[in-house]
Amino acid sequence: MNFENFMITLIWDYMWGLPMVVLILATGLYITIRTRFFQFTNFKTAIKHAVGSIFRKGEKDENETGVLSPMEAMSTALGTTIGVGNIGGVATAIAVGGPGAVFWMWIAGMFGMIIKMSEITLAVHYRSKDKNNEAYGGPNYYMKKGIGIEKNWKPVFKILSALFAFGFMTGYVINIQTYTVSEAVANTFDLGMIGVGIVYTIALYVMISGGLKSVGKFASKMVPFMCAFYLLGGLFIILKNVGMLPSVVGLIFQSAFSGSAAFGGFMGASVTLAIKTGMARSVFSNEAGWGSAPMIHASAKVDHPIKQGLMGIFEVFVDTFIICSITCLVILITGQWNSGLDGATLTLAAFETGIGSFGRIILAFGVFLFGLTTSSGVYAQIEVVVRYLIGESKKKDLILQIYKWTYPIPSLALVFIAVYMEYPGTTVWLFSDASTALPIFANIVALLILAPKFTDLIKDYQARYMGIGKVDPNFKIFYEKEENEAAKRKIG
Repeated sequence: MNFENFMITLIWDYMWGLPMVVLILATGLYITIRTRFFQFTNFKTAIKHAVGSIFRKGEKDENETGVLSPMEAMSTALGTTIGVGNIGGVATAIAVGGPGAVFWMWIAGMFGMIIKMSEITLAVHYRSKDKNNEAYGGPNYYMKKGIGIEKNWKPVFKILSALFAFGFMTGYVINIQTYTVSEAVANTFDLGMIGVGIVYTIALYVMISGGLKSVGKFASKMVPFMCAFYLLGGLFIILKNVGMLPSVVGLIFQSAFSGSAAFGGFMGASVTLAIKTGMARSVFSNEAGWGSAPMIHASAKVDHPIKQGLMGIFEVFVDTFIICSITCLVILITGQWNSGLDGATLTLAAFETGIGSFGRIILAFGVFLFGLTTSSGVYAQIEVVVRYLIGESKKKDLILQIYKWTYPIPSLALVFIAVYMEYPGTTVWLFSDASTALPIFANIVALLILAPKFTDLIKDYQARYMGIGKVDPNFKIFYEKEENEAAKRKIG
């Protein structure tokens, strides 16, 4: 068995096997039922809240704890989700799993909306403050406080927290962003991937040197522009070939339940492979259940966790049902899906087929910018895990500085390895799938356990802001306040 076949067996048969797929779908269905289909019945509220945050930049929230404004937090999270996953990851899903993978990506997105809302809400509720009174949070924090302290399930908390931290930290070593950007730009301008990777790494150093606040400000300016360009270009191609749209949609649904036969440069795919690739790429792209976005949102200045949680519904909708869908339809409608290409090269070829070489060139620059927001967002997310692991160590500042200046290096090293070993894009993306499996498993289990808390927070929000039910004056919106009051009682 060669290395590529070994990786395929490891990822698709074990790490992303049927148990993982069932766990994600079952969790999404369970939370959906518990919340009375909240992501559907309150979809309009979520969209209105997210869009409204764009025009509330000058307003102050009642709770000033945090680093980013709600808009900056959402833009940073969107900048992380809308990027190489939409351009390279989704293309690889089609290249490996066929058109049927698109259907299962949509299914994962439907449940992903409530899953992402849940993890963001819990991250804000259970967040902590550092010595500068700035808020930080994420899965490790709600695992510790919600499962380890509130439920007193310390062994469960320790296992889940360790699995999540270890799995998520592999993203420091296995980072697909630099490879995808290098592949796209190098193939478009006939350059060497290593040279492009070095230039991109220098740009990334400049990007992250200003810290989380600068990342948020850059993302809030660049993400809307990037989304608009990608949407307009993709819609132009789809509308130009609108007559083929019914047959393309039919192919997606047919392949989802019958698999895809080998055709052209496509090797064929079973229904199982379509499900696994569609699910894996959906989670990688919209990050629902991964536990990454909550680390950004936990830093938002907001007066109720649900308000920030609503952003999760908006993010998954934009990422999966708009951006990813446009990528998929462009690839399928131009006929490039069976060309034998994969990754960002496949998407670039589809855009070139649809609007000419000019479109490919512009998109290549877009990939470069998408990559920067994605890489810098991942940097901020991993920093939260690093902060959690080192706690209030005397060497905390030194460790964070070492992390900052070494973060881009492994991603660049992956480009060197891929070029030297002549790995195709599909193989490199398998590394990425491996890095997501452990943190997703640990986080999804934690969300299942803490689903009652999430439901309680929704009920409180509905009572306070929607006039549904009565407000419980004893309900604590933020766990931090419970900690402070408990500390006061001990002192007294």
